[in-house]
Amino acid sequence: MSKTKKSEFSPNEYVVYPAHGVGQIVSIEEQEIAGISMELFVISFEKDKMTLRVPTNKATEIGMRSLSTPDVVSQAMKTLRGKAKVKRAMWSRRAQEYEQKINSGDLIAIAEVVRDLHRTDDQREQSYSERQLYEAALERLTREVAAVAGGDEVAAAKKVDEVLVSRAA
Repeated sequence: MSKTKKSEFSPNEYVVYPAHGVGQIVSIEEQEIAGISMELFVISFEKDKMTLRVPTNKATEIGMRSLSTPDVVSQAMKTLRGKAKVKRAMWSRRAQEYEQKINSGDLIAIAEVVRDLHRTDDQREQSYSERQLYEAALERLTREVAAVAGGDEVAAAKKVDEVLVSRAA
């Protein structure tokens, strides 16, 4: 592994790890694993009380990315305002698709899941698995919106909720 290539991520920067959402790079450290010296990003996911070590040379390959731009966030909000697209496929197949979208780390895809699984009070009750997927997608969306806006998750959740409620009206 060459030390000459400047990493695109730096300590104290917020990043999005596809399978876990928004985390903060705490440090970059050298570690010896199976006799091979590796440079690793140490990423802290405060909300989940989890620390992840990602090899620096594999970070972009596995889909780790910087936070979305405000443009992408507004695009995601526009996606939320759209009409829910519920396919007529079996739930297991749809659930699998939703899971893939959530774990893709793509903010627009996550917004699509939130939009499609959102229920208003007058609609039928969600199943347990539907609610789990919805909450996972909603949490990922609000965390990234909050991180892009400067860190207030409560305000971000309120903003997302307002968009969803205004769509239903």
